[in-house]
Amino acid sequence: MTRAKRPRPPEPDYPVYVGSFGDDHRYRLVWLHGIGWEPLSEEEFEPRIRQVFPDIDLEDPEQVHWADRPQEWPAWHPGAA
Repeated sequence: MTRAKRPRPPEPDYPVYVGSFGDDHRYRLVWLHGIGWEPLSEEEFEPRIRQVFPDIDLEDPEQVHWADRPQEWPAWHPGAA
């Protein structure tokens, strides 16, 4: 059985694009221009963004765009995936 290749979605027009909120894990997929998508937890988000874009304004929606629920992260409990 051969899997049909799904077309890649277009690249976001922002330096950072935070993907949709999910409640079954602690990560959100984050698009980093020039790098691609990375799953990041709340704790990893700002350090990683600053590593790639040291001078970015995290409050500017033209630089960091949230698909939904800005600044929110899925609940995570120790021992969960």
